[in-house]
This record gives sequence, C-alpha cells and structure tokens, in this order.
Amino acid sequence: MMLRRGFILFLPRLVGLLVVACCSMSIVYMLACTPKGDNQQLALPRVHSPTSKEGYEAILQEREEQHRNYITSLKKQIAQLKAELQGRTEQLKNMQNQYPDSLDIQLDHSKPEKAQANLLAFLRSQVDKAEVHSGVKLSTEYAAVPFESFTLQKVYQLETGLTRHPEEKPVRKDKRDELIEVIELAVGSLNKPDGVSKAKPHVYTASDFVEGIYRTEKNKGTLYELTFKGNAKHQFKKIVLFRPFGPVMKVKNENVNMADTLINVIVPLAKRASKFRQFMQNFREMGIQQDGRIHLTVVYFGKEQMNEVKSILENTSKSANFKNFTFIQLNEEFSRGKGLDVGARFWKGNNVVLFFCDVDIYFTAEFLNSCRLNTQPGKKVFYPVLFSQYNPSIIYGDHDSIPSLEQQLIIKKETGFWRDFGFGMTCQYRSDFINIGGFDLDIKGWGGEDVHLYRKYLHSNLMVIRTPVRGLFHLWHEKQCLDELTPEQYKMCMQSKAMNEASHGQLGMLIFKQEIETHLHRQKLSSKKT
Repeated sequence: MMLRRGFILFLPRLVGLLVVACCSMSIVYMLACTPKGDNQQLALPRVHSPTSKEGYEAILQEREEQHRNYITSLKKQIAQLKAELQGRTEQLKNMQNQYPDSLDIQLDHSKPEKAQANLLAFLRSQVDKAEVHSGVKLSTEYAAVPFESFTLQKVYQLETGLTRHPEEKPVRKDKRDELIEVIELAVGSLNKPDGVSKAKPHVYTASDFVEGIYRTEKNKGTLYELTFKGNAKHQFKKIVLFRPFGPVMKVKNENVNMADTLINVIVPLAKRASKFRQFMQNFREMGIQQDGRIHLTVVYFGKEQMNEVKSILENTSKSANFKNFTFIQLNEEFSRGKGLDVGARFWKGNNVVLFFCDVDIYFTAEFLNSCRLNTQPGKKVFYPVLFSQYNPSIIYGDHDSIPSLEQQLIIKKETGFWRDFGFGMTCQYRSDFINIGGFDLDIKGWGGEDVHLYRKYLHSNLMVIRTPVRGLFHLWHEKQCLDELTPEQYKMCMQSKAMNEASHGQLGMLIFKQEIETHLHRQKLSSKKT
C-alpha cells in the first residue's frame, strides 16, 4: 500500500522529467540537423514566443522535407553514375573484343587456339585502322605520312637517313630484303589462278614490275602499292599489300644500377690550350660537380703549349678537389687514333666505360648517363649522333651580340645539324675495345680512324646503338684542311668544313646579299616618291 502511494506521488514528477527530456532532445536534434546554407540558416523561435511549439513543429517538418529532397537527389545521382559506369563497361568490352589485349595474345600459352584467333583479329584490325581503304582527316599539311617510291634498282626517299642520298640502291639489308619479299609475293599473287578465266594466263615475273610506292605508319603497318605491266599497251596490273604490325609485347623488365659505373673520358690533344680551357669548364660543371663518376685522360702530343694545358688541368684539380685524371705526353706527330688507343690501353683498373671525346665537344650530365645506359660489355657499344653547331657569327649576324655558349646550344635547324656522318664520339667498354683490336695506328692526321673502328664493330656480333642525343654538341670552330692530308682525307675535311658554316637558307642569304640589299634600296626610293 505504501509502495503504491509512493509510486502515485512520484508519477507526476516522472512525467514532467520525460517532457523536459523530450523537449531537450528536440532542441538538440534541430541544432544538429539545421543546414548551414548560404544566407538561408533559420533562427530558432524565442522561448517566450506564443508560437514556440508551432515554430518547432514547422522547423522539424521543414528539415524533414529538406532531408527527403537531399536523399532523393543522391539516389538520382547514384543511378546516373551506375548507368554511365555500365555504358563505359560495355564500351570497354567492345573495344577488347575488337582489339584484343596484346599481352594476352603473346603470353597466353595455355590457350594457343584462342591466342592465334586473337592475334589474327588484331592484325585484321590494323588494316582497318590504317589508311588502306580510305583516308583520314589530318590537322595540318605536315601530318600526312609520305610515300616513298621504288623500282627494281633504286629507292627514292624523302627521309634520307644516314646515307643522306635522295635516291639510292637499298644498302640496308632490312630494306633490301623487305622490298624483294614484297615484289616476290606480288608476283606469286598475280600468277595464282583465279578459276574463272579459261584463257591461257599471262605469267608475270619481276621484270614486269614498273614501280611501287610504300609508306609506314609506325603503330599500324606498311602499305605497298605495286604496278606491273599488263597484257597490252597502256594496260597495267595493280596490287595492294599490307604488312600489319603485331601487338606490342614485353621483352625485358629489369633494374639498372649505374651508381658505381665509372666513365673514362679520353681526349687526344695538340696545342689548342684556349679550347682546352673551355672544355675543362664544361668538364668541371657536368662531369665533376653534377655527375661525379668520371675520370679524365689527356693524351698530349708534342711540347708546345703543354705547360699551359697542364696548368689548366692542375688548377681544376685543386679548385674542384678532383684527383681522377691522367696526363700522358707523346713526343710525336698528332694522331687522333693513336692518342685514343694509348689512353684506352693505359688504364689499369677494372673494366671501365671509355668515352672517346674531342676538345671542341660540349656534353651534359644527362649524356653521361646515356653513355652508361647504352653500353654493355660483350653486347652493346654506343655511337651517338651529336648536334653540330653552325658558325655563330653567321647565325647571330643580325643580333647586337652573340649569346653565351649555353644559350647557343639549342637544337633547331637554324642553329645546327645532326652530324650523322661523324663516328668519332663513341662509348664502349674497354674490354670490347681491346677485343675488337683498337684503332688502326697506320692512319695519321685527321679523319678515317673513327670510321675504321666503327666498321669493326659493325662486322662483329656486338649491337651498335646509333641514335641522335640531345646532350652532346660539337662546338663550331674554323676548320683548317692541311696540305699534308691524303686526297680522300682532304675531301672529307672540306665537306665537313662546308657543312659546318650555316644552313642552306642562311648560306643563300649570304650569296644573294647584294641582290637583297639592292631590292631594299629600291623599296625605300619608291616609298619616298609616294
């Protein structure tokens, strides 16, 4: 009875506490759920307002409506994203079916029939992607891939390559074998019976071939169009062939650590102390300060200016704290091949990368890494094609002053050219140089020794890496072709001298300078009269 009375007395208080708790929770909920929009935040009604209860209910209703709208918007966005994802997935599946993955084609040996079918589908797709059946829209006149034409004897080419001839007998074995294969395939296709005509078929031979054109799209394949003589005058047979390129496949994936790979830069020298001072500035900045894994061997001929050269070398050694150098003096007539050979054989340390260099060469630290990465003992030697600088006084003749050397070293057709006829700057491991037999020491003076060594490597099983590099420059200097040179050496020297001066356009401006000045003078006179 006592407990019941106590409970009845306590019940109103409990109800009051519950009401207060509910109101408190409502206020907390409204504070937490009120969105902080731009200038749209609603204030709570005042406690003593006569419409405080209605205000809370209105706010709660409004907030609930806002959350419903927000959830609806999110659901729509999710639905749109799902639809877009599904569309992209279907598109990707179609592309994979049309152009199967190259690695699957090459590496899926567990299903050879599927791999063969995928490869065939890929090769057929290459024909569809290339300009075989129809043309494609191009942005500029330079975007067109030009054809080259050929006959049984000659190839007529726009990209002259290392031979620099606009027409030539195909001297490269891969090009020669390629064209022979194409002509033989075309002849075989023409002589294949069609099963329709009952007349005695004409038997085609290679002598019926008139001319052909071909071009290569690097990522698709090579298109050939060949024309043969027909059965009568003014009649021809035309056959179109296409060699599709296969899919790209991974051959090797390896880590290459060059942290301990030392380069021995060998420079043969006679006199030219001022040029050597310029060379040592480049060597100090790029070789010593930036690279640091380098040795210098100077092979000096004679005694004239020798003390000055040694002084430059010793000063650099002291100021840069550089001890990795060797100075060799020979009392004999200058021979570039002899100097490089002596410098290479003088080295007594471990197998080292040799960089045969000249005093009028400028190199970057980036090139030194290329030198390391493109050489491998017993496998690869590196023959970079350097960029040769034109005569600065001609290039910058219209300027107030000639820019600094670093500003001049820009790879543009107005400033220089790829020296693709030169083979003097090369990187190889000392072991490969010794094994190949080194230089021909019977060659004296300028030129010839580098080509002889280059041919030795070509005739070996070593891979010769020949490529233009952006970090190796031949600095312009006036070239003297001495009377003591052999006729062949003198001719090579004069050809090199002519190419070193300026581009065709710049030389043309010099040749026609008088005509240009006369024209400008007439223009001034006519403008004054008017």
